[in-house]
Amino acid sequence: MEYKSEFLNEIKERGFIYQDIEIEKLDEVLCKERISGYIGFDITSDSLHIGSLIQLMLLHWLDYYGHQSIALVGGGTTLIGDPSGKDQTRKILNKEDIDSNLNNIKETFSKFINLNNSLIINNYDWLSNLNYIDFLREFGSKITLNRMLTFESVKSRLDREQPLTILEFNYMLLQSYDFYYLNKNYNCILQMGGSDQWGNILSGVDLIRKINNKAAYGITSPLITNSDGSKMGKTADGAIWLNRDKISSLNFFQFWRNINDEDVSKFLKLFTKLPLAEIKKLSSLKDQEINEAKKILAYEVTKIVRGKEDAKEALEITDNIFNSNIIDERLPTISKKKFILENNSFTILDSIEKLQLVKSRSEIKRLIKSNGIRINDKIYRNDNFSLKEYANLKQIKITIGKKKIGIIKVI
Repeated sequence: MEYKSEFLNEIKERGFIYQDIEIEKLDEVLCKERISGYIGFDITSDSLHIGSLIQLMLLHWLDYYGHQSIALVGGGTTLIGDPSGKDQTRKILNKEDIDSNLNNIKETFSKFINLNNSLIINNYDWLSNLNYIDFLREFGSKITLNRMLTFESVKSRLDREQPLTILEFNYMLLQSYDFYYLNKNYNCILQMGGSDQWGNILSGVDLIRKINNKAAYGITSPLITNSDGSKMGKTADGAIWLNRDKISSLNFFQFWRNINDEDVSKFLKLFTKLPLAEIKKLSSLKDQEINEAKKILAYEVTKIVRGKEDAKEALEITDNIFNSNIIDERLPTISKKKFILENNSFTILDSIEKLQLVKSRSEIKRLIKSNGIRINDKIYRNDNFSLKEYANLKQIKITIGKKKIGIIKVI
């Protein structure tokens, strides 16, 4: 189906639409007027990770086509915790932690939306002032428990006999209230989110229709997985973070550079701003040529998230290492005296930990056993973790898997 709205056509062609609420009517509205649409973000950490990237790109495209994007940060709802897609009750953060996380995350939104046109809003501003009795009287009667129990996010928890607290049930009420509040005060008519938010979006649409007597709409995006079925962005070392202080731009770049061939086309559409015609050409590349498409994907995503300079530097370092076999000075580097390596005072475990290439020593040992660590491009197999045999070299290059590299300078 082709839409009249440029925004809807763009996100449809790129694979963002999974479920919708009256999208044909929304299409008509988008062609007639500038609308406001929002996506909510939990702020349980001091950085978003690439699991949020699809939502950030949705906000970007809405803003790009002249509509107003609202990034709603959950300063209020994060105090409770979203049960959607979770097996366990989330750790409850205090307000100071949430405020600190929020300050770190705000800069990320400015990479995706124009803050002269669009907004970052904190739902703590209105949720903190709610009178609970008044809230229950006005809104509690409009959302039935029967319907909430049919939502997949709730059913799956109950089917697995995982506890679902009254606190978390209230989260759904509050998220519905968020949409109602934004509709009433900002004329926001569209909520977007991941497929796990479908029930919450439906409740918000219902609330707006019952109380504000207005039309409202919803769009969910599909759960993004790698071609092998694994969850997007989860690695052995943890999440791939958007903030520079959580993961270097080089390692961020390398994550995208090393995705499976089968994911290239999908990720180019979802996570870059490249024209679809150009993506079609890149997606047709095969065998060794597909690596060029991966390099472009890595560059484009890093440019959006970290900026052009970081993307350019990561590309240069990668080319130096893998194409020109040059040891780039911008790689993580430490210096060690020759005699310290000779007497085994500084081992492979110490070096990788100091270079911050792997989180734990137990993980380093596991990688050594599985041939996941190379020194100067040869698999490291020493059971005693010694670096003695490399002490006469000027530089020792340590490679973890396909993407992490560090240098020991021997002095």
